[in-house]
Amino acid sequence: MKYDIMETFAAPKKVMDSPHFPEQRKKCLSTLSDEMIDPPILDIIHGFNQLPFCFTLQACYGHFLYDGQRDPHNLNPLPVLKTMARVEYRIAYIAFCIENSVSGKSFLKRLEEITLIDPQNIQLCSAEWFWQRQVNSYALQVEPDRFKEKDSTLLDYQEALAIEKIRASFFVRLKELL
Repeated sequence: MKYDIMETFAAPKKVMDSPHFPEQRKKCLSTLSDEMIDPPILDIIHGFNQLPFCFTLQACYGHFLYDGQRDPHNLNPLPVLKTMARVEYRIAYIAFCIENSVSGKSFLKRLEEITLIDPQNIQLCSAEWFWQRQVNSYALQVEPDRFKEKDSTLLDYQEALAIEKIRASFFVRLKELL
């Protein structure tokens, strides 16, 4: 699902009461279509949206662009042979809205644990513009820490390869939550 650009990183906020969570969940999910979701994470998004204590707001598999590959929705792995010096990386992330409940708070804790895969490259955050639209919204993202406030960045080829591996582990762990 790709809608807006997420460029406002903030430390995760405390879960608040949100009496309209069920209605907001229903409304958000009614507008979701498979065409909005990157195919490699379609089953993950569907799985999370089956859980009663959360729903997804946006998601992106993460895309690599470079000389010879300018498709903004590119899903192909990076070439094995180094054919470029720099790679534009468009972050992988999933933004959730989480219910203020025991199950919701437990789920948020499990999302925090995913950052332990690689704390320098995976962050849990609250994005101000998400929070303004929907309290209790959090984004889990794969992005080098020094660029955590941006939705895309230029990386050297070797770092891009490392991020690609971290992204794979990230989505495996998310799938395991289901």
